Amino acid sequence: MANTVLGNLVGLKASQTAQLSRLYRRRVPTYQVFTYELAEAMTAAAWEIDRPLVVLINRSGHVTHVVVGDPHGGVSLPELRKRESADRLSGWRGVMVHPGGGALDKRDLMGLVMNRLDMLVAIDSEGAKPHSADVWISHLLPEADAEGVTWTMLEPIGMKEAQAFDFEAWLYELERSMAVVAVGREVDTSTERALLVGVQLPGTNDWQAAESISELEQLAQTAGAVVLDKSIQKRKAPEAATLLGKGKVEEIALRSRELNANTVIVDAELSPSQQRKLEDAFGLKVLDRTALILDIFAQRAQTKEGKLQVELAQLKYSLPRLSGSSSSTGLSRQGGGIGARGPGETKLETDRRRVNTRIAYLENEVEQIKKHRGMQRKSRQKRGAVQVAIMGYTNAGKSTLLNTLTKSTVLAENKLFATLDPVTRKLYLPGGNQVLLTDTVGFIQRLPTTLVAAFRATLEEVTEADVLLHVMDASHPNVEEHYKAVVEILEALEAMGKPMITALNKVDAVTDPETLTRLRAMVEGPVEISALTGEGLRDLLATIESEAQLTEVERVEPAGPAERP
Repeated sequence: MANTVLGNLVGLKASQTAQLSRLYRRRVPTYQVFTYELAEAMTAAAWEIDRPLVVLINRSGHVTHVVVGDPHGGVSLPELRKRESADRLSGWRGVMVHPGGGALDKRDLMGLVMNRLDMLVAIDSEGAKPHSADVWISHLLPEADAEGVTWTMLEPIGMKEAQAFDFEAWLYELERSMAVVAVGREVDTSTERALLVGVQLPGTNDWQAAESISELEQLAQTAGAVVLDKSIQKRKAPEAATLLGKGKVEEIALRSRELNANTVIVDAELSPSQQRKLEDAFGLKVLDRTALILDIFAQRAQTKEGKLQVELAQLKYSLPRLSGSSSSTGLSRQGGGIGARGPGETKLETDRRRVNTRIAYLENEVEQIKKHRGMQRKSRQKRGAVQVAIMGYTNAGKSTLLNTLTKSTVLAENKLFATLDPVTRKLYLPGGNQVLLTDTVGFIQRLPTTLVAAFRATLEEVTEADVLLHVMDASHPNVEEHYKAVVEILEALEAMGKPMITALNKVDAVTDPETLTRLRAMVEGPVEISALTGEGLRDLLATIESEAQLTEVERVEPAGPAERP
């Protein structure tokens, strides 16, 4: 690679390439940022080819890289060898010339941050001679400022001042400050420090996009991540390769370095190739909305049934994402013996076969669960027990309502998907009869298809119920959108034709009376309740009794005072 000119060389003459290659011969004293002779040669070359130009200089003063940029764009620096210590810089400084003049732009600063350059300098010359040029200097900070920015750009200085700049002493002080900060910094590698990014496409308004990424933030926090920043890109169509536009990818990459993020979460369902390309661009772990929800489900699953269904969904999600990386392309050993020797399978093929085998096993187990639930339902139906399924958007208060009505102690938290496994309890009604009340998994906008398929046995509690009790969080600012999301899922489950009771929960927390007016107009005959305070629960029980047609149900002994809600 010695003396190889990098970057966009299309259209350059052989003499121009040779002129650029001669920049490798330049030497810079260790105490200087650059020499005037180097600046003069770079400026002449940049004006000759009419393209931005950058050279990278190591701490011994040798030019190690000469990179040509695009005629109307910036310069993409090569990936440099990273140092092990986070409190040390890379050991390279960059000197840049834009033929049209100007300071450092966003792409230049991204190269500074991502490569942890010692310094990045722009020579702002109005002609081919740099004697009167301004010099812009940018460098990293020992720690992020109040806005999370980890770099700074100094006021421009003249060429003579730049020559007198004591680079060696300055660099020593900067790295010493970085070392002091690093000692006092508490490093927590176990915490996910996440950036959230969404894509707003035509047909989605600003409010819907903001609501979606706000919900993604709740999901991330439920999964245990610390959300550092979130942003939305408006696009006419998704970028096929990365979903996000090139500029947004560069912006996120820079922002992740500024905030020391270790994860990027995208508010969409990424294809395997899109996920891999984004991970390469960011140098970080990338999750999509589906992977995030799967992680929450894995944390929440308590029963054997729930764990099986989560594992099945995770394996179906990960199967197309198995790739032949350097650690996955080796040949596996086959069993010994005559006829068994040979090249064997690649590790990738072995992994895929094992995953497919496990998926087949889990699908069989889930099918057995489905059959078992079917027998349980038939047994309840023979006894004349009416089944009421509590369903609705996640965190609407379903588990709290079940606990209040049945005096149960089901886990109820102010988190998305606090309850994953369905729970069934007896509910005694005012007339002395009983129904079976089942708390089901919460719904969410764009519920991943892998989850719908894996949780088919659980969701059948909704499809097989005699009465649906739809709980809505009336105090949520986006309750109408939540209602639409629930309706879409019910339609997908072919459960919209069932008798349905709508309970407007948390009415005690509603501050705008107009909200209830809109909901009454949107939903037929809603019952206004507060599962927390008990407001409206008598009306709800009476409505359940009416819908369930308890006159045809076998009566039981009246419940004692302690058992009544």
